[in-house]
Amino acid sequence: MLITLEGLDGSGKTTVWEALHDSHPEATFTREPTESWYGDAVNRAIDDDDADPLATLFLFTADHADHLSRTIRPALENDELVISDRYSDSRYAYQAAALSGSDLTRPMEYIRGIHSAFTREPDKTIYLEVDPETAAARSGSTNQFEDAAFLAQVESNYERLIDAEPDRFVRVDGTQSPEAVIESVEEIVDRLRAEDA
Repeated sequence: MLITLEGLDGSGKTTVWEALHDSHPEATFTREPTESWYGDAVNRAIDDDDADPLATLFLFTADHADHLSRTIRPALENDELVISDRYSDSRYAYQAAALSGSDLTRPMEYIRGIHSAFTREPDKTIYLEVDPETAAARSGSTNQFEDAAFLAQVESNYERLIDAEPDRFVRVDGTQSPEAVIESVEEIVDRLRAEDA
């Protein structure tokens, strides 16, 4: 089973992901961008405010393809629980926002079309909800992807994804205390594991 954690920067995904290491030590834990050289290229693009958004999309896509072949697919073939901090939905939401002012008329559909040929959809996606202003304040607005106005576009894109696949997404209130958020997510993962058994 592939469970992904999604949400705006500052929503608490990484904190939850780290906590799940203790409650589900049997799982394969991974994240995007990865720690590969592809992921390094992605992180350099994220830190460069002048990076071309279409070029950045393809860096993310290359990292995702490598992630699938090296980590995701092998773990799933071994019947392992895989928990990923960010995955394809982040690309759809964030890169579609980054490309909103480009020549692409429907950036999210374009990005999803590229991925549809090779990606492996998550079985469930836990979405940590926080408003863009809270997310920007928590993340420190250190780069273009953490600005409140940009995050408002990202949030709108996430809502489109959730509306399209409501059965795949599970919403969690990310404005609760970290302990409450972690407890909520751990309960969801336990339930999903029981249903999958």
